[in-house]
Amino acid sequence: MVVKCQSEAKLTNRVALVIQYLGTNFHGWQRQPDRVSVQGCIEKAISEVVGYPVKIHGAGRTDAGVHAAAQVAHFEYEGPIPADKWAKIINARLPEGILVRASAWVAADWHARFSAIWRRYRYTIYTGERPNVFVSQTCWHYYQSRLQDSLIRTAVSSLLGEHDFSAFKRTGSDRTDSLVEVQAAECYRQGAFLYLEIQANSFLYGMVRLLVGMLVEVGMEKRSLESFIEIWQNQRREEVKYSAPAKGLCLLRVGYPDFPFDRHLWFDTQPNFVLGSVTDYSLS
Repeated sequence: MVVKCQSEAKLTNRVALVIQYLGTNFHGWQRQPDRVSVQGCIEKAISEVVGYPVKIHGAGRTDAGVHAAAQVAHFEYEGPIPADKWAKIINARLPEGILVRASAWVAADWHARFSAIWRRYRYTIYTGERPNVFVSQTCWHYYQSRLQDSLIRTAVSSLLGEHDFSAFKRTGSDRTDSLVEVQAAECYRQGAFLYLEIQANSFLYGMVRLLVGMLVEVGMEKRSLESFIEIWQNQRREEVKYSAPAKGLCLLRVGYPDFPFDRHLWFDTQPNFVLGSVTDYSLS
């Protein structure tokens, strides 16, 4: 869609992007001076095309090493390039590890961050006895002890609803409150792979990795279910001491009431590993 700016006679187009990236070689989503970030790389690519600096706005920030299967962003530009052509144009100028899956027009008041009504993260734990190079960049290889899936499943279900999750907020956050509405919380296994998925209206800084770190303690029976629930319900941040590795975390998707992209482009684009494709005979 096209809107005329009040301050100038030129036409400004707002374009939304669905973006995938492997966070391994990037210092997170947010642009940073003297460091390679996902946002910085995409802004550079767009700016090279239009000939002036362009800023993109993402649905959320991810830390260094964290991946995204369907991050969403938007930008504005002045010119005749059709919105659906931008994905191919940007991809030709991006480094390996970042990919724009699709681009489309959005309304002038549509915003990648503020129009979003939920975000969903997936954390992947590989529990096979031996390491596997094909999954090492996107999974936490946890093999020290067998995890009790049922305990983790019960623990994660206690998070549903709106609560104060300040126990799972890293220092350095500029957010003034810690209320988060958890809309879905799942734990499931496929062979040697244990998946944790959390969907919420928003997330605190470092929330998912701190949460996973404590859920693993529950799964290895180092911490009781009762202790886990008591700690987060009473905001006992000093008891949460371990953050799970960044490489196991992926921003799976972002939800909007009005989204211009077909479901297959964004809904579930991080492949799940299954026992049939990555066999671990130590489980037999």
